[in-house]
Amino acid sequence: MLYYKTYIKDKEAPWITFIHGAGGSSTIWFKQIRYFRKDFNILLVDLRGHGKSKEDKWKKGDTFGHLAAEVIEVCDHLGIERTHVIGMSLGTIVSQSLADRYPERVQSLVLGGAIIALDIRTKLLLWLGRTIKRIIPFMLLYKLFAYIIMPRKNHEESRLAFVNEAKKMSQKQFVKWFSLTKLINPYLSHLQVSTKKIPTVFIMGSEDYLFIPPVRKVAEENSNFKVEIIENCGHVCNIDQPDIFNDISKRFIMSHV
Repeated sequence: MLYYKTYIKDKEAPWITFIHGAGGSSTIWFKQIRYFRKDFNILLVDLRGHGKSKEDKWKKGDTFGHLAAEVIEVCDHLGIERTHVIGMSLGTIVSQSLADRYPERVQSLVLGGAIIALDIRTKLLLWLGRTIKRIIPFMLLYKLFAYIIMPRKNHEESRLAFVNEAKKMSQKQFVKWFSLTKLINPYLSHLQVSTKKIPTVFIMGSEDYLFIPPVRKVAEENSNFKVEIIENCGHVCNIDQPDIFNDISKRFIMSHV
């Protein structure tokens, strides 16, 4: 089972499950815990191969759906029947996979720095990464990606947080996670259709230049999807602008309790 940590307000309080991105861990939510634990029960998980979770063996054909199933296993263990989900970066794919496979368990989705489609630049970057992932140290590759996705000075705290957490991953786990990105666009397109009945807010930094355009487009096509843009903010908006991120998230969740 995944490593998890809970903060319990009371047994009647709604649950929020926090899902971090690739290379991160549940520690990236340090600017959210104090704020949300006043009104909600909180579940933090470390995804497979991250943080304090074990390096479980990957099986051929493992997908984001299998990663979502591991989160549900924790929910089942704790008796959590329904939960709001807050995801960040690649964790938004796991979050939407939860809603895709277990829609009755997900009350709402808050997707920060959401990855819902890859443009030609991102595809090229990932292709390059897959080509050289077994040749060069993965931390070199991860740092390169971190600088491309979070290039500005005001992104430095987020960049350092993810790089420091990624140092705890093994090369093998990094390669396995990286392999999930191959041919991912059709799956991402499927998720935007299959989860459209789940109340969803996308929270994007105005400087998240790689991932904002497809989010704007999908929100225009689905009235159940909302978009909130945070100014002077990069990809990891829960760290760059935590107060605004927390306020938007809480208001949205409270409207769907």
